[in-house]
Amino acid sequence: MDEEVVTELTISDGTLFEPKDFYPKFSWSVTPQYCMFGDGSRTLTPSEISIISEKSDFICLEKDHAWKELGYAEMGAKHEVAAFKQIKPDIKVLYYFNSAYAWPFTSYNENFTTNKIDDYPELKKFLIINEETGELEHRNNIFFFDVLNPDFRRWWVETVVSGVTFSGADGVFIDQMHGFSWLRNDKAEEVKLTMGEMMASLKEKLGADKILLGNNAARLEDVFPVIDATMFEHYSETVTNSKENLLKEWDDMLRIAKAGKISIYRFGVEVENDVSIEGLSGSEKENALEQLSKERLEYYHACYLIGAQPYAYFQYGWGWRLWKGPLVDYPELNKPLGLPKGAYKRVIENGWEFTREFENASVWVNTETKEGKVSWK
Repeated sequence: MDEEVVTELTISDGTLFEPKDFYPKFSWSVTPQYCMFGDGSRTLTPSEISIISEKSDFICLEKDHAWKELGYAEMGAKHEVAAFKQIKPDIKVLYYFNSAYAWPFTSYNENFTTNKIDDYPELKKFLIINEETGELEHRNNIFFFDVLNPDFRRWWVETVVSGVTFSGADGVFIDQMHGFSWLRNDKAEEVKLTMGEMMASLKEKLGADKILLGNNAARLEDVFPVIDATMFEHYSETVTNSKENLLKEWDDMLRIAKAGKISIYRFGVEVENDVSIEGLSGSEKENALEQLSKERLEYYHACYLIGAQPYAYFQYGWGWRLWKGPLVDYPELNKPLGLPKGAYKRVIENGWEFTREFENASVWVNTETKEGKVSWK
């Protein structure tokens, strides 16, 4: 790649990323971070607002944030959107909604509970019923939405748009876009197609200036064309964190960038089941996980940097709660990074060592031994 023509938006194959005007600002000056968090009990303090806004220009409020303090999660989102915008007007803040689980934290979903749902037959029709038992499908009493119901799809799109509009958010993070296809294998293809149609309808109703981010959507062929951004969640040490999958994801990140879409590379050390956390609980476990996250940062950071493209963001911690990473200081992520000097290189053909150069850092990773090194210049 000719270094003289490299810019912040140069993709690793030499082409240029074409951002939309409603995207967040992007820079390689330091590691670009995305933050996603929630505390169901309360709103953020001014100090927490400041810490998070200094880390990132791109954040999301989790599904239950501040619902106990303010009554409903959309109230929590509205409160925090205003708080972040007051000190950082250009920050992009996303609302959260789930397309599979009927989490009862918003006013829109408050009646999807075991003690209320029978009083709302019009809502009960939106849920999946076990064909053998006739009972509502659930996980820990959280019901499952039925994407194959057209009335549900219309209600869901209107509900998500209402939440985004009410909160003043810059878009929405949509979680769990599988439609529970494994519960009805004979209709799995229909579920996939219908999920794509529902996301297309949502994007249309949100408006052209709102970000639609789909979790784990990079390879959902019916969803990917209509979204603006996707997350690689890395929820399994043996599946999503495998050396084979990480290699596929670096190719995905290139494809996503060439499509002019945002990607988020999210890692959490909680999936490692490290010996340092065995038998621990409560604050002892949280403290051990924080320490583990600091010890393992270099490897996961290197995994991100090997495949990172313009508008690819890094998210790190050990969970989705406010106290599981967003408030932790990781000094390495604030070191001057600089522009990438081309694509990654595979050290040995068919091997699992990779390198990549940035203006201010040399990156090496071995995804087989799960080791990484970021050498700062």
